Amino acid sequence: MAEQTKSADRKDAHIGLALDPLAMAAIDAGFDRVRLDHCAIPECDLEQIDLSTEFLEHQISAPLFIGSMTGGTTRATSINHALAEVAETAGIGLAVGSQRATLEAGNSQSELRAIAPSIPLIGNLGGIQLAQSDGLDLARRAVDDLQADAIAIHLNPLQEAVQPEGERDWRHVLAAIEQAVSALPCKVIVKEVGAGIGAAVARRLFDVGVWAVDVAGLGGTNWTRIEAARRDDPKLFAPFLDWGTPTVTCLHDISTAMPEKTLLASGGVRHGLDAAKAIWLGASAVSLAGPVLKALVGSNNGVPDSLAAGQAIGDLKAQMALALFLTGAPDISQFRRVGGRILEGR
Repeated sequence: MAEQTKSADRKDAHIGLALDPLAMAAIDAGFDRVRLDHCAIPECDLEQIDLSTEFLEHQISAPLFIGSMTGGTTRATSINHALAEVAETAGIGLAVGSQRATLEAGNSQSELRAIAPSIPLIGNLGGIQLAQSDGLDLARRAVDDLQADAIAIHLNPLQEAVQPEGERDWRHVLAAIEQAVSALPCKVIVKEVGAGIGAAVARRLFDVGVWAVDVAGLGGTNWTRIEAARRDDPKLFAPFLDWGTPTVTCLHDISTAMPEKTLLASGGVRHGLDAAKAIWLGASAVSLAGPVLKALVGSNNGVPDSLAAGQAIGDLKAQMALALFLTGAPDISQFRRVGGRILEGR
């Protein structure tokens, strides 16, 4: 019980720290280097731009989903309920935060499927937890509890190394992922939490059968900084505060090497134009967590405001539609083929 209390305290602290501007990476995700070709004669109607797409066998209104944030505490439950409501209303997907704490406490998140019956729901479990002796059973319980369309296995070796209570033994994680692909009744996604996944690791993951890789690159909420802020000796980790690969670099490298694979984008996506650029770079869908959390609870980490979060999602979709319009693309399929380039630089 004491361990569960510590875990809950840590997760609630994470919410507040994630809202602090100091939790943002000092290196940007690279979206400003992406230039899409402007079309002065778009030959389409802005009001008729079609962002809809299929994702996890659901038709969604735009290639977006709310990214995983938190779980396992009373505060997290209220946030996840509000996010499920927002995602269902907006017609986009929802990925929950790690389900381990909830399941180990004997609790359930099954009500999220009742709140959001028509959208893709993505469960979540840590790769290091999956590799433990009861990891596959925990993953099955996570999928069943949520009636999930997919489960995201998150990789966070840097966060765990900096976290005072973190796990240091990362052996057998890839083998555990391969076993999960064969044993679970849903698609398996593998994601980072902000340091990025490069082409070499992505290939290893696709080789063991994962359905999609979410690059979760450097440039957004920085969990290394968040965990370092909880330590008594943060200077020890100062050289690693911005370790990782920017999101745009991850997307470009993987989509170039493996254009046929399903790629998801997150990490430093600030607005709808960034989201559109991620789609152009090869992502099938884009995940946003930080901007949605800030809209939901405000800078003061207040009571969840579903209307404010819904407005933020609406603004993102409007910005994506404008990006398509200005490149002369009436829908997502044609947008993927418009001209553009990545400028030299960091």
